[in-house]
Amino acid sequence: MPHYASPELATTFLEQPLDNPLMNAAGVWCTLAAQLDALVESSAGAAVTKSCTLSRRDGNPEPRYRALPLGSINSMGLPNEGHVYYLDYAACHDYERKPLFVSVSGLSLDDNLTIVAALREAVLPAFLELNLSCPNVEGKPQPGYDFEAMDQFLAEVATAYRRPFGVKLPPYFDFVHFDNAAEILNRYDNLAFITCINSIGNGLVIDTESESTVIRPKDGFGGLGGDYVLPTALANVNAFHRRCPGKTIIGCGGVSTGEHVFQHLLAGATLVQVGTALHEEGPSIFDRLQKELRELMAKKGYTRIEDFRGRLKTL
Repeated sequence: MPHYASPELATTFLEQPLDNPLMNAAGVWCTLAAQLDALVESSAGAAVTKSCTLSRRDGNPEPRYRALPLGSINSMGLPNEGHVYYLDYAACHDYERKPLFVSVSGLSLDDNLTIVAALREAVLPAFLELNLSCPNVEGKPQPGYDFEAMDQFLAEVATAYRRPFGVKLPPYFDFVHFDNAAEILNRYDNLAFITCINSIGNGLVIDTESESTVIRPKDGFGGLGGDYVLPTALANVNAFHRRCPGKTIIGCGGVSTGEHVFQHLLAGATLVQVGTALHEEGPSIFDRLQKELRELMAKKGYTRIEDFRGRLKTL
């Protein structure tokens, strides 16, 4: 019986080699150094820190997360250890082992510029992911839904940072919004990557037995993740892959199987982030996802990711 080599999962991101395209989503398994260390020790191809604010935040009151049959709802409220904590971690990270992304989500433009300047001056090989899409901080709208504000925001950051960086976007639901957002993103040459998507904001889950919401913050309104968001995530990945050919796309949303990873890659993603499923299963999930992805690729006759990445067929 002939022997066939296992499909190769190695890829590159902004010319940097990775063992595979998998990583955590900012916010999951990455708040503390011990959690980040677990990601580094795992088989994930890369890791990203918790979205950080200028100073430490406790986030919203508990309960603020609930696992659901098809995913999760959360209103975490950006709990994090403050930007200095994550910059210190990034300064000690072994970049030969795997890439590290630093996620930044300041509560104002000035806060973001302060954090971005600190990361620039640290001269680290970490990738900056600018979070324009947290739906769970009361009184703070998502910059990604205000196109004029987003354009101003990106103009300031692109000028201040002067290095390649990326943005994490909220989900969009209309072709006009895809077009408007892409037009803005394409204006900035050093905006190198786009992460699609953050959670679908302000869902409401009701427990029939108790006749109550299931999380406390914002009267029970929170961001949806998991299977609930997969079709929306794939739509956003493909929409920006088509509209921003000079940008690299990171897919995020609804990933719990190797088939989901395959779908994100087929839609145009180069890397794929895992959120809700990682929260529920832990870093060992990356072993399972790679196994399932290899099995699917072998079944389809693909030997490497570039054989199919971004080649979604339409009817």
